[in-house]
Amino acid sequence: MADILALDTSNYTTSTALFRDGQILQQKRLLPVKKGELGLRQSDAVFHHVQQLPELLEALLQDGPLQELKAIGCSTRPRTQPGSYMPCFTVGHGAARTLAAAYGVPLHTFSHQQGHIAAALWSAQRLDLFEKRFIAFHVSGGTTEAVLVEPDAEDFFSVRLLAQSLDLKGGQAVDRTGKLLGLPFPAGPELEKLAAQSQAEFKIHPSMKGADCSLSGIENQCTRMKANGVPAADIAKFCLCSLLAALDMMAVQLLREYPDLPLVFAGGVMANQFIRKALTQKYGACFAEPVFSADNAAGVAVLTARREGLL
Repeated sequence: MADILALDTSNYTTSTALFRDGQILQQKRLLPVKKGELGLRQSDAVFHHVQQLPELLEALLQDGPLQELKAIGCSTRPRTQPGSYMPCFTVGHGAARTLAAAYGVPLHTFSHQQGHIAAALWSAQRLDLFEKRFIAFHVSGGTTEAVLVEPDAEDFFSVRLLAQSLDLKGGQAVDRTGKLLGLPFPAGPELEKLAAQSQAEFKIHPSMKGADCSLSGIENQCTRMKANGVPAADIAKFCLCSLLAALDMMAVQLLREYPDLPLVFAGGVMANQFIRKALTQKYGACFAEPVFSADNAAGVAVLTARREGLL
């Protein structure tokens, strides 16, 4: 029996994962955000990761210590692009380096985005896509991108940006709408529940520039709707319908250039069942289950296990 330990310290969540016997165990916790605020300064995120990471590792290993630890994996940066950096990832990286040195095992590093994509493939039972080309959408509070993923001899897969939001990100649109409606941060789960109460129908024309989208209009329109007395449930549904329309149009544009490539959707916003159902029905797209959609170390565990020949 060989264990793989993985860490991910993003701007939203402290996450640990253990790959053992073909299964993934997780312990993760959102970073605390004060009521009415939409996130944390990096210095605060680093502080909270330092506090939370030991507790989560203790919980992860509560049933027993590591057994024949094979390797440790961690995310060190948001994306694979040169210059991608965020201080919060240094907490997980530092802990992973320390543990790898103490146990005398290899340390494998990846980007947070690579972890999201791998977690989606694992959850959707599509690890076969590691050997193929596909288009992955990464939609979260800090990212709304579509990337071309291709097999790579050195790093399993390479990632090339194809399209993105030119302003507001998907998660920001959701959280700002949630704040407008008095919902807690992060607002995704509560906004989805609220939208489910609406019977309103909307015809959305997303703002596009080629395959790139603009999402700032969602926040502006939702603000106007609230000022005009539109029910909160209708505003919530409009926000989600607008985001769905933008992602749909991005997919339409990209599939004209890359026909027949599979579509994979990852990132915390993609835990939304309304969006998931629509895009799955239209494209047969692959989605992670909610527990593997939001920020997690599971994808890093998958990548590390593959690099060590365990998957």
